[in-house]
Amino acid sequence: MTAPPDDCLARNDWICGDYLSSRRQILLDAVAEHVQLTVVSVLLGLVIALPLALLARRRRWARGPVLGLTTVLYTIPSLAMFSLLLPLYGLSAALVVAGLALYSLTLLVRNILAGLDGVPAEAKEAARGMGYGPLRQLLAVELPLALPAAMAGLRIATVSAVALTTVGAIVGHGGLGNLIYAGMNSFFKAQVLTASVLCVLIAVAFDLLLLGAERLLTPWRRAGARRRPPRARPADRAEGRLPVATGRRP
Repeated sequence: MTAPPDDCLARNDWICGDYLSSRRQILLDAVAEHVQLTVVSVLLGLVIALPLALLARRRRWARGPVLGLTTVLYTIPSLAMFSLLLPLYGLSAALVVAGLALYSLTLLVRNILAGLDGVPAEAKEAARGMGYGPLRQLLAVELPLALPAAMAGLRIATVSAVALTTVGAIVGHGGLGNLIYAGMNSFFKAQVLTASVLCVLIAVAFDLLLLGAERLLTPWRRAGARRRPPRARPADRAEGRLPVATGRRP
């Protein structure tokens, strides 16, 4: 009976340090392509989604068609979407970017529109009272107040794009998806697991990055939370145990 080989690659283990060391450059190139495809597609989707949301906000008749069209796009399976775009872009990275950008429109348009609809009427009245024109009111009041809802949609769209980028492997531009599909075809366990874990890490990193950006761009939410006084418990109200100001420091 022969002893098992010492090389984890030869044993085809799921977790293999030799795979990481011997394929480091391949993994780095795949991660770079994956990140690039995700960022470009989401930014393109955001550039398209913002005017569509503003159109649906300003023109009530356009709301139904805009939301309906973006919803229909999201229901198209990814393979069918890439096939429909193939005559326009061929087997290129632009094909993947265009498909992912179209998929992101549903989440981005709906959340931007929801954020704009949620802007308090008092804030808009105050802006008009201060002499703000429509454009200045949009840029200085409405969009900043709509930012939390818009960022929520952007986070979901970005994480979804990280996952959908792997499907681009069918045209040779899938980032880590290329390694996943190649590893599945050859049953290369270490490659499949490593590429999959890296996809998860990229998604988590993007989500945390956007969450941090949201906190930096909305400082008034943190200030409001710090100034909010603590609530008295119902039992304390009923029993009269509310704190009394004594003028002394605790």
